[in-house]
Amino acid sequence: MTRFRPCIDLHAGSVKQIVGGTLTTTSTDLKTNYVSKLPAGHYAKLYKDNDLIGAHVIMLGPGNEEAAREACSEWKQGLQVGGGITDQNAAQWIDWGADKVIVTSYLFPEATFTLNRLKTVLKSLGDDKNKLVIDLSCRKRGNTWFVAMNKWQTMTDMELNQDSISLLEPYCSEFLIHAADNEGLQQGIDTELVMSLAQWCSIPVTYAGGGRNVEDLELVERLSRGAVDLTIGSALDIFGGSGVKFDDCIAWNRERSKTS
Repeated sequence: MTRFRPCIDLHAGSVKQIVGGTLTTTSTDLKTNYVSKLPAGHYAKLYKDNDLIGAHVIMLGPGNEEAAREACSEWKQGLQVGGGITDQNAAQWIDWGADKVIVTSYLFPEATFTLNRLKTVLKSLGDDKNKLVIDLSCRKRGNTWFVAMNKWQTMTDMELNQDSISLLEPYCSEFLIHAADNEGLQQGIDTELVMSLAQWCSIPVTYAGGGRNVEDLELVERLSRGAVDLTIGSALDIFGGSGVKFDDCIAWNRERSKTS
């Protein structure tokens, strides 16, 4: 069954909702939908109190470690943490209370996938793939998708398809996929990508990007036959949005829990 998965996106130490494609090195390019006055720990507690398992904390650039650690302290072994994860710090984040770490850019030196780097991250976690999530956030090029790294600004050599998914699945417990071209726009999900992920993946996968209402949860559930979870960010009322009530997402998950 498709479940709602919440997020805590951190930028410059604050919880924000950002238009994904504008995360360049130039601050004037950045388009922000929402900047919270509340700390990351507030959202971690909110998710914990409502049993929203599988929430992810993403550090978008430098200056976010303290906020991410605060969130992990608030909900120990309850959150997945990504952004700048390498073989040198993955185990440290588990020690700081993360349930799992999420890795992307480290796997792509000079934008080229390197399997050995994935193996070293997994080794640093005691070869426990249940502690590892691979973020395959992507951008569309023509009729296909390519993994994007470096705050979604750098295209890698990895095409997102059955072959790449099958290559990576033995090394992780989940996938997280932001459709970066849709992220933060609240203009609807990439339905083709959702259907493809359901077909390709045999482990849990969460899609994020463009979610705008509760009907999108129903849409993802129908398109993926319940195989893909959905993250909704900017449209949520707790992030200043008007499309989705946080309470409705909680109710959605509780209803799914009764039938699973």
